[in-house]
Amino acid sequence: MAKVFLNPGHCPDVDSGAVNYSYGVTEAAIVKEVGDMVADYLRKAGCEVELLQSDNLAGENPNYPNVCASANNWPADVFVSLHCNAAASEQANGTECFVFSHWSKSDRLAACIQSQIVHSLGTSDRGVKVGPRLIVLRNTTMPAVLVELAFISNDADCEKLIDQKRDFAAAVARGVTDFLTE
Repeated sequence: MAKVFLNPGHCPDVDSGAVNYSYGVTEAAIVKEVGDMVADYLRKAGCEVELLQSDNLAGENPNYPNVCASANNWPADVFVSLHCNAAASEQANGTECFVFSHWSKSDRLAACIQSQIVHSLGTSDRGVKVGPRLIVLRNTTMPAVLVELAFISNDADCEKLIDQKRDFAAAVARGVTDFLTE
């Protein structure tokens, strides 16, 4: 049974992440809902799932559980951090995934998740990108991906994030199971 560690980004009441004030939604709240649904789908698919939303990625805030240490110590087979993107330009839109480096198991996991989201929800395909300075990618020991579901700062993307959470969750879960069954 594969062990999947889910990390909805940011932490409600501590760090909301990106905010769309027009719609009154925060990144932390959206990704928590999506993360809970991803966990349900993966459990139904036979995976063991651990979910942690914390304001302590790698030991910088001892008041909260350490995300990277929790994933490494469990130990997870796969790590997925869920986020909503934001940009100064309201035109920026689409889905992108970040990995520590290309040509790796993480890169294949990201490609599976990216493909499922883009094809299921019709978001713009911004591709798989390298983000070696991202703490959750740098400090985890298993294939790890940071998923930017869509842009909370773009009204059309934000509406999808609000209205199609279950579709995003199903796509992420299918991407993970696609990777696990390769």
